[in-house]
Amino acid sequence: MKKIFYIIGISLVLFSCSDDLSSLNIDEKNPSIVPASSLFTTAERSLTDQMTNTNVNRNVFRLITQYWTETTYTDESNYDFVTRKISDNHWNALYAGALADLNKAKIYTESEIIANGDLSFTEKTAIKKNKLAQIDILMSYIYQVLVDTYGNIPYTEALKGDANYLPKYDSGVEVYRSLITKINDAIANIDSNYESFGDADVLFPQADGDSAAKLELWKKFANSIKLKIGINLLASNLDNTLATQTIDSAIIDGVISSNSENCKLPYQANLPNTNQLYVDLINSGRHDFVVTKPFVDKLIALNDPRRPIYTDNNVNGGIVGNSNSFSSKTHIGDVIQEPDFSGTLLDYAEIEFLLAEAAESGIASAGTASVHYTNAITASMEDWGVDSADIATYLAQPSVDYATATGTWQQKIGEQAWIGLYNRGFEAWTSYRRLDYPTLTAPANAAAAANGLVPVRMAFPIREQTLNPTNYNAASAAIGGDLLTTKLFWDVN
Repeated sequence: MKKIFYIIGISLVLFSCSDDLSSLNIDEKNPSIVPASSLFTTAERSLTDQMTNTNVNRNVFRLITQYWTETTYTDESNYDFVTRKISDNHWNALYAGALADLNKAKIYTESEIIANGDLSFTEKTAIKKNKLAQIDILMSYIYQVLVDTYGNIPYTEALKGDANYLPKYDSGVEVYRSLITKINDAIANIDSNYESFGDADVLFPQADGDSAAKLELWKKFANSIKLKIGINLLASNLDNTLATQTIDSAIIDGVISSNSENCKLPYQANLPNTNQLYVDLINSGRHDFVVTKPFVDKLIALNDPRRPIYTDNNVNGGIVGNSNSFSSKTHIGDVIQEPDFSGTLLDYAEIEFLLAEAAESGIASAGTASVHYTNAITASMEDWGVDSADIATYLAQPSVDYATATGTWQQKIGEQAWIGLYNRGFEAWTSYRRLDYPTLTAPANAAAAANGLVPVRMAFPIREQTLNPTNYNAASAAIGGDLLTTKLFWDVN
């Protein structure tokens, strides 16, 4: 099996016989320019780490969506996100981490000069365009996450460094519109007949060694991001024409259409390149989380064959927001705690749930909602290794079958998406906010900032309030208040 080593930094030492002592002023251990390929690798890794970890200082989305709750320290399960500055840390991980690295990689790649007389001009130009396209696609993914976390965000003035330390905030819907254009341009610029980042691209390991196949997967990844943006934009009712066009073009051009095309990052068996959940749940030596009673009870009620994978055999789920005895409550399943368990950024199950929504929302190109609903559940189960016979039995139940399951289409899709997106805390939160299902109840001890409700956004970072107050205040006013209960522009139900 091919081993991938994630590059956090690189130092190039050049020796020469010269009397020029000016080179002694150069810090060779901290180069001013890092290869774009190294920055791209680091961004892929840091982004996946942030979206998949369960460190209470950085990622609490599994707690918001009530998959898990805490044992001893319960602040985050009760929606106190201020004490540990979680909003600041999530913001910084994406802006100062992945986006900053990608922005530098873009600047360095754009600055590469290819002489007109170069015999490899066509090839080098195509490779350069492929790299820039991949950078833009991944940046678009991150900006969507930021919009879907906070609402309005710095975008047109972001990442300017000392040219602008105090960026204005752009409206979420305008960022969406820009991302659609950016993604369309990126897709058009990809030419899979040529190379790109090569081994430095550590996403889609299933296509390692085949640059054409990997770039085709990047196109599908880009279209899948477009589909998500289109679905949210359609839900907002602010620009239905653009939303429909975006969804249609994503479907026609091709979204992720099987588990073999899932966007995952492979972790390794040994530190420091292990699965972040292994770091947080095993290597830490702590027992901070148990699976919640609402989630365990739902799995039991539906005879869900994923339960022994998602959890252990204990059916005594933890009470959300309470102190819970680790030893007596339902534990997190072993699979996701394996050190080399892959981190997922986007998968087939998520796409099929989105297509089911699109179909129910009147998008003709999406096809039939019931088919996508069934495909989504099947994709999730297959990805978790459930036997085909158990999948068929599950789908045949009246409580699961699309024609007979309880409730509106929003309830049917929303509740199954909640189950299917287990371990995808952020996307489960997005689905919950858009569909208002499953029905989640805030714990009795919830922080006052939640006003007795499950949060529907994160507050802007405290650092922004302090250092960028003019733009912060404008953004807060524009969205209707910097509150955990302020709905995003697409959360209209």
